[in-house]
Amino acid sequence: MEAIQGQEREVQKCYWIENSADLSVEAMMLDSKASDLDKEERPEVLSLLPPYEGKTVLELGAGIGRFTGELAQKAGELLALDFIESVIKKNESINGHHKNVKFMCADVTSPDLKISDESVDFIFSNWLLMYLSDKEVEDLAERMVKWLKVGGFLFFRESCFHQSGDSKRKYNPTHYREPRFYTKLFKECHMLDGSGNSFELALAGCKCIGAYVRNKKNQNQICWTWQKVSSQDDRGFQQFLDNVQYKSSGILRYERVFGPGFVSTGGIDTTKEFVQKLELKPGQKVLDVGCGIGGGDFYMAENFDVEVVGIDLSINMVSFALERAIGLKCPVEFEVADCTKKTYPDNTFDVIYSRDTILHIQDKPALFRSFYKWLKPGGKVLISDYCRNAGTPSPEFSEYIKQRGYDLHDVKAYGQMLRDAGFGEVVAEDRTDQFIQVLQRELNAIEKDKDEFICDFSEEDYNDIVGGWKAKLVRSSSGEQRWGLFIARKN
Repeated sequence: MEAIQGQEREVQKCYWIENSADLSVEAMMLDSKASDLDKEERPEVLSLLPPYEGKTVLELGAGIGRFTGELAQKAGELLALDFIESVIKKNESINGHHKNVKFMCADVTSPDLKISDESVDFIFSNWLLMYLSDKEVEDLAERMVKWLKVGGFLFFRESCFHQSGDSKRKYNPTHYREPRFYTKLFKECHMLDGSGNSFELALAGCKCIGAYVRNKKNQNQICWTWQKVSSQDDRGFQQFLDNVQYKSSGILRYERVFGPGFVSTGGIDTTKEFVQKLELKPGQKVLDVGCGIGGGDFYMAENFDVEVVGIDLSINMVSFALERAIGLKCPVEFEVADCTKKTYPDNTFDVIYSRDTILHIQDKPALFRSFYKWLKPGGKVLISDYCRNAGTPSPEFSEYIKQRGYDLHDVKAYGQMLRDAGFGEVVAEDRTDQFIQVLQRELNAIEKDKDEFICDFSEEDYNDIVGGWKAKLVRSSSGEQRWGLFIARKN
């Protein structure tokens, strides 16, 4: 195994000696349009970094210093490291005037690389892990967790799925992995300190780089931000979504019911109907809150020439959305984000769109006030969501709401919350009859597809879905569970 790993490092070294001969930004980014891309992409990457003012920073795979000089401006101490001597020397010639920076020629995979445990506040790498073998990534992840102080951050950005640069290469030993490889590996990375305390990495952010979405229509440039935390720390709701309600297998089951790309009521049919009400114009910017696996976003981008930003708290959902984006060449950007904590500049979006998601949010008035600020004047919000009747819920329905962690309101009260947030022209429609029809149609299709469904999933999955849909039909037909459509405008 060590011999194979050694061969791989030699191949990567030869590859980079060959591709860094002229020590230019184009050579480092392997793209003829690197200078233009860099102007847009570098500020974006820097804007995504956690606070590191006055902190100890470790930059791995620093290259000729595209980020070194920027990091040096805020860092207390910065160690810039690269394994090609000519490259790190070039970096030093450019950034050596920063007195808080040290430069080191070293291979991150080498056991000779000595960095003290819990000595670093922030580790930064840009296009590094894709040049390591799977085992090397795993080993480095474990070492990085040890190097980080508790509460410290790790940021890395990689090319996934396929290459983005247009530089001609005789051979290309880069590993263009699926994003879920990195997410899973770093999520499962644990360490024990000398006192037996357990630490792990909590995902603080994951998104595709917007500059590549806008300029190259690809979503394969992906970055992650992780924080080293005690394993006892509660990261409740996101873990519930990814481990219980929206496990990967559960998402695929839902997609089978709702149709390719969709995990919300009615799939493409309700999406077409509701999007038509938005009167989208080319060039408009749409925020999809609770984007799921991206079907609605792709539909809007491809059919109306709009830019879409899709956010979802579920890591699994966004992973699937990124995979579904391969080859589509449309301006859709995805991010793992909590809409209650996310911020955007005022007047950013023309439309905010959300399908059967806000039922998870406890403080809807605060979220709607944020929506109002984020929308441009005249901008629209469109929401479909689970609701309830205005009376006292039955014990059974109360238990269902509690078990799911939902926050449900009647249709009229929901509409009033939008008015209270400042919205005008509020339309609040009870669409429960349509909901019942859609549920029945979906249930009929599942039952007709029973043998194939069980073959692709399991009998337990089939019974879960059928039981769930029948229960929703009972609750909706009795009038307890409602479905609302809400449209409003920022004055």
